[in-house]
Amino acid sequence: MAIHAHPDDEASKGAATSAKYAALGARVMVITMTGGEAGDILNPALEGSPAAVRDIAGLRRDEMATAARTLGVEHVWAGYVDSGLPDGDPDELTPRGSFYRVPIEVSARTLVSAIRRFRPHVATTYDELGGYPHPDHIRTHDVSMVALEQAAQAGTNPELGAPWRVQKVYYNQDLSARKFLAIHHLIEEEGGESPFEEQLEWFSKREAERHTWLTARVPSGEFFPVRDRALIAHATQIDPNGGFFVGSRAAARRHWLTEEFELASDHTGRPELDRSQDFHETDLFAGVTDDDGDVVPDDLMPTNLEEDR
Repeated sequence: MAIHAHPDDEASKGAATSAKYAALGARVMVITMTGGEAGDILNPALEGSPAAVRDIAGLRRDEMATAARTLGVEHVWAGYVDSGLPDGDPDELTPRGSFYRVPIEVSARTLVSAIRRFRPHVATTYDELGGYPHPDHIRTHDVSMVALEQAAQAGTNPELGAPWRVQKVYYNQDLSARKFLAIHHLIEEEGGESPFEEQLEWFSKREAERHTWLTARVPSGEFFPVRDRALIAHATQIDPNGGFFVGSRAAARRHWLTEEFELASDHTGRPELDRSQDFHETDLFAGVTDDDGDVVPDDLMPTNLEEDR
């Protein structure tokens, strides 16, 4: 289960990993907490689009359906309203009734119900900073962590289904500052022109705010074309001919054929991993006990990490 804030997040963060597991036969569900109603039209080709002006929420639902089919995943809307990205304190400036303003104990119920119905072995969400400082991303972290814990408690919300403990929870770090800084330096070492030059100060600031532990590195380069098609499906948000999309995707295809995740909680019973080291895993299911009672071995998805880098 991949828990995201807006439509398009599922295609820009960990999408190749979702597509890979779906192709391997796993059930993969994306939960989208908001409808993305506050999103601007970021693709010049759609500026002034009558459909976008008339009903951007409906248009983004259609885009999400296409992206989900492209990735091969199941999809559920949590049903909350996009809070927007205010220039200031979200506690004061986000609209009343938007996702950020809904009490966590209320919005967590939606996720508890979804978790208990889907019964995932692994879940991904955002870290406490949201991956980037959008109020809906930060609130998605808060709601996810409360819901994942409550879903496992027999005495909490029994009307929402039988309790279910998710064995491993990861923060999606596919767009971590550490990753982009590393790719930037790799490009510089080759004498190339980095597409991240203008973002270096912002990336450095983000890395200084929070050290990211890149626990898992999932080899997924063969699904980058699927990931890119899913992202382009969000045509209101993505300009396929320029900007961050073209530069970052081209750089990743050449220098970084993996997607990264940070282990947030582990209920598998394995020995604790060394947080001072990165890249312990290449499979998010490593150590998980499946429905037949078998433990997934650590090396079920072997890869040469140096080649994949």
